[in-house]
Formats: sequence, C-alpha cells, structure tokens
Amino acid sequence: MRLADKVILVTGSTTGIGKAIAAKCLAEGASVMIHGLEPDLAANTWNELDPERTRSDVVIADLADAKSPEKIREAVISRFGKIDGLVNNAALVATGDLFSTDSAAYDRFIAVNAKAPFFLIKTLVKDLELTHGSVVNIGSVNAYCGEPDLLPYSISKGALMTMTRNLGDTLHRQCGVRVNQINPGWILTENERDRKQEQGLPEDWPKQLGRHFAPAGRIIEPAEIAAAVLYFLGDESGPVSGSVLDLEQYPMIGRNPSKEI
Repeated sequence: MRLADKVILVTGSTTGIGKAIAAKCLAEGASVMIHGLEPDLAANTWNELDPERTRSDVVIADLADAKSPEKIREAVISRFGKIDGLVNNAALVATGDLFSTDSAAYDRFIAVNAKAPFFLIKTLVKDLELTHGSVVNIGSVNAYCGEPDLLPYSISKGALMTMTRNLGDTLHRQCGVRVNQINPGWILTENERDRKQEQGLPEDWPKQLGRHFAPAGRIIEPAEIAAAVLYFLGDESGPVSGSVLDLEQYPMIGRNPSKEI
C-alpha cells in the first residue's frame, strides 16, 4: 500500500474533495484524522469511511479560530502519536466581487483559505520534520485570476499558492518537509451540484454541459483529485517540493477561445 503506516490529517474532509482524499488515504493504508465544522456530518462521514473506527478519528474545529491549529495538533498526536502528512483542503467557497464584499466577508475568506493553512503548517512543522512529512495544499485554478464573482475567494487562493512556492523551498531546505499544491478546476462535489441547482439550473445540469466547459463530456470527480494528492503524500514523489499542479480539462492560461456558437 502506498501510504502504509502513515498518519494523514485532511482538513475539510467531511464532504467533497476532502472526503475523497480521506477515503483514498484509508484505502492505501494510512490512518486519517477527519476534520470538519459540523459534528453530525463528521460523524456520518466517519461511519461511512471507517465503520470500525480502527484507523481514523474526528476533530471538530472552526479554522477561523486562532486556537484551532493547536487543538487539531493535540487531537492528531494524542490519537496517533505522529503525523506524516497534512492536506490543507478546507476552504470557504462563496461568491463576491469588489462591490459586494465587505470587510468582514473578506477577512473570513483570508482567515479560512490562507491564514489557517499557514498556522496549521507552523503548528505541525516540528512533528512533520520528525517524519520527513509532506504538506499538500488544495488551491484552485481561480488563483491565477478568478471569475468575476469569485474575487475574494480567488485572492485567498492566490495567497495560498505563493505560500506553497515559498515554503516548498524554505521548509524543504530547513527541515526536510515538502510542500506542494494542487489547483483543481471545476469539480462535481455534492456542494457544487446543489449550488448550481440553487442558481436555477436543472437537476441533471452536469449532463447538459457543452464541450466548451467540459471537453471530456463530464466534470472532474473528487476521487480524481484525490488520486493526485496521494502522489504528493507518498514516498514515490521523492524530493518533489514547491510544485503547483493544475488539474483542469483545459489550460486556464492561454486557452484557445471557443469557436462554438
């Protein structure tokens, strides 16, 4: 198994991409700390992924709370005794532009999407040094510019990407901890399916997308992102650090304009 005997913390792992990552890690032999904000949802996910609860546990914490990193570290170390991998997946995803975003909303985006990963890494770095561990940050292709109504979200993911590049070099040199990032494109999570229906699309909207939006004829599944995360968490990625991998169906930068009418 690719992650045998490793301990992995996955933030925001009660649903969507994070849940898929946690499932893949368990399937590849790791012990996993599941993290979420809602106790009931976390309990349901825990029961689904590890019914016997032999290789997993759950920690509930609001990442916008400055005390959360230490609380999460204590939960991981007290349960498993070490940590080999941190996946910063949890994120606030919501719309906003220059005119609709107030100071409180902007601060919340930064707190959850950029500040929390920074301080989780800071809190866990000594533990990760002991295991020559790996950090994988889950960003977004919106980090490069962002859609018109995703401005504060995109800014926060741009900050995360800069942090990954910086720490991927400095931590690798200083203490042997690797830091890499995956930027997913459009992913068919449960929340994304519901969000689009709330915006007025029909229930079967994923099947009605044109080739301009989904050249493959479908949207990327969370498990396909999780498969790439395993590479960075595992020993097979060797000395790779400071890399940012875009996982989308087409290049976000310099894409040929659609010729469809």
